[in-house]
Amino acid sequence: MKDFPLYRFGVFSLALRLPSTMTQAEIKLCSLLLQEHFGEIVEKIGVHLIRTGSQPLRVIAHDTGTSLDQVKKALCVLIQHNLVSYQVHKRGVVEYEAQCSRVLRMLRYPRYIYTTKTLYSDTGELIVEELLLNGKLTMSAVVKKVADRLTETMEDGKTMDYAEVSNTFVRLADTHFVQRCPSVPTTENSDPGPPPPAPTLVINEKDMYLVPKLSLIGKGKRRRSSDEDAAGEPKAKRPKHTTDNKEPIPDDGIYWQANLDRFHQHFRDQAIVSAVANRMDQTSSEIVRTMLRMSEITTSSSAPFTQPLSSNEIFRSLPVGYNISKQVLDQYLTLLADDPLEFVGKSGDSGGGMYVINLHKALASLATATLESVVQERFGSRCARIFRLVLQKKHLEQKQVEDFAMIPAKEAKDMLYKMLSENFMSLQEIPKTPDHAPSRTFYLYTVNILSAARMLLHRCYKSIANLIERRQFETKENKRLLEKSQRVEAIIASMQATGAEEAQLQEIEEMITAPERQQLETLKRNVNKDGASLCCPG
Repeated sequence: MKDFPLYRFGVFSLALRLPSTMTQAEIKLCSLLLQEHFGEIVEKIGVHLIRTGSQPLRVIAHDTGTSLDQVKKALCVLIQHNLVSYQVHKRGVVEYEAQCSRVLRMLRYPRYIYTTKTLYSDTGELIVEELLLNGKLTMSAVVKKVADRLTETMEDGKTMDYAEVSNTFVRLADTHFVQRCPSVPTTENSDPGPPPPAPTLVINEKDMYLVPKLSLIGKGKRRRSSDEDAAGEPKAKRPKHTTDNKEPIPDDGIYWQANLDRFHQHFRDQAIVSAVANRMDQTSSEIVRTMLRMSEITTSSSAPFTQPLSSNEIFRSLPVGYNISKQVLDQYLTLLADDPLEFVGKSGDSGGGMYVINLHKALASLATATLESVVQERFGSRCARIFRLVLQKKHLEQKQVEDFAMIPAKEAKDMLYKMLSENFMSLQEIPKTPDHAPSRTFYLYTVNILSAARMLLHRCYKSIANLIERRQFETKENKRLLEKSQRVEAIIASMQATGAEEAQLQEIEEMITAPERQQLETLKRNVNKDGASLCCPG
């Protein structure tokens, strides 16, 4: 089966159940991500919570040596972006806890945005981008921001209507890519007793994707107000209806956020479809894609199976123009259900046959395929043969590995030790006697898929952290040259705006010498290479 780099798009978050304790590589990566996105103070508070667990406000301030006001602001930022949660204890103490997995998901923000662009064009892309940048926003605020940004990119005289952006937002909510944030229940405000130390936020599952009925009328505005200035009206005498309008916001208090689990579900479904296409053919993958599309809203992202679907329902839901008969579809479904990988299973005979997709088995198969690919790339085809053999047989002694794989004893021993030392394999001892004497003990080689996959995932985190540090080092080392290049570019841009001659522009460009220009090109190439490694699909 083809290589499936699951660590890139978060399918391991479903295939694995990571322990609550964080490795040093993960803590380091979280620190770099928080510093890059939010600055040093937020990074200090976030990493402290990751290392120590849940803590109250004053303990955080004392342990980090940060003022109470700065800690409050940092926690506000982290809570706004769902990176920290809080809990009120019985004694009224509020404790804050970092959401480590959510911090690591910041690596996938480019993939979330690109996926939305593919499915819902530029408008959907900007909606999700605004939600990720701001953490939580009201629908009306998102619509206005996105309409303004789209209007900026349009030709003069063209604008983006609020209604068009609203329609895309509704489509995203209908397919669960965006969801409502929990809010303070109305009954809590009417309680005559003393206010709680922190509000309790709740959300009804039925309302999670319910879009409020808003009549947003208007169009996007450009930042430059050239049309108004051309009219000759002084800025001071312009009506202040935009700032002094005290009408309440129609959706005030209804905040939205990106549903990252739904994006991971989409990535998982794409991986399953690709696997079926590589193993069988395009028609089989299209049938599986149809089944996943029918179940994407009704099936939870952590469910082991999709909802049962009848053969008749699948036939009616196939894409328009996909000309296969009902009889051919039944043959394909039987073939998929009989496949050893068991991606598709048969759960009943009503309605022409009831079929489900075994999501957990599919994820396990994809994770195994990824490990096999890594072993082959790292140790060669012979090691990959031994790895697949041990996977198939579950437990093997060294002599059995030599015989089954038909590899000389010395080479097989070296290969097994390589994979054992790199934690791709493990050794299980089964003693014949209680004294564990080596001569009376069986030594069996086995593959622990969960442990090996977790090890591979943590190595990926370490590699990403190294890439970020390398990029920061390159930028810091060439800080003076970068600042000089930016100043020259700004001067050239201002001179071009005033209609400067070509000779003058050439003279300004020569302020950067040939060696400096070559150094800049090398720096940009290295930084772009690091960025491509971080922002590759997923």
